[in-house]
Amino acid sequence: MTGHAYPPAPWQMHGSMWMSVFKLREDARTATGEPRPAGTYAVGFVSYVEPSPLTYSELLAARYLGDGPRKGFVSITDIWVDSPASVAGGRELWAIPKHLCDFDLESSFRGPLTSTSWQASVERTPIVEASFTDVSRVAPRVPMKGKVWQPGIDDHPDDADIVMAGTARALPCRARWHFASGGPLGFLSGARRVGSFRTKDFRLAFD
Repeated sequence: MTGHAYPPAPWQMHGSMWMSVFKLREDARTATGEPRPAGTYAVGFVSYVEPSPLTYSELLAARYLGDGPRKGFVSITDIWVDSPASVAGGRELWAIPKHLCDFDLESSFRGPLTSTSWQASVERTPIVEASFTDVSRVAPRVPMKGKVWQPGIDDHPDDADIVMAGTARALPCRARWHFASGGPLGFLSGARRVGSFRTKDFRLAFD
């Protein structure tokens, strides 16, 4: 992908994330026939805000790679953003297969409680809807780190190892998800949700 300028790595990102972990019991396929192995998947919405070099919304699904040679790594299988520059940078710098979609985000506050709803769609066709309640505004700031391995794609033929490190205010939260049955994440409709959390005000270097 060319024609969209993006900042060089590393990206110093700021924002918040709402994420749940799911257990997919059997191998599945997406609506377009792509295989999705059984295992543990994290699915989340992210809002990147200033002073990030790019500000945008994101929806992603990532699979835990298990206890083999890449123990502790995840691989992003599905991801959408609403920034063409983020699409280009993700694909060309790190082999992250980003696509474009539209987002709706609403938040309300009552005391320490935050209620948030997200929707993601492509050309008005729903992908997923989710809602969250959390008290992460009063959470302590803690270290945050993650490791990502991405297989090569057309825009970045070589595999990529990515390290994310920083801090965030993080606590478990309540979550509800609805995956559109005919959408690209419909394969997770029958997966068992095993936990959810909110990370607020993260400061994260992505390299």
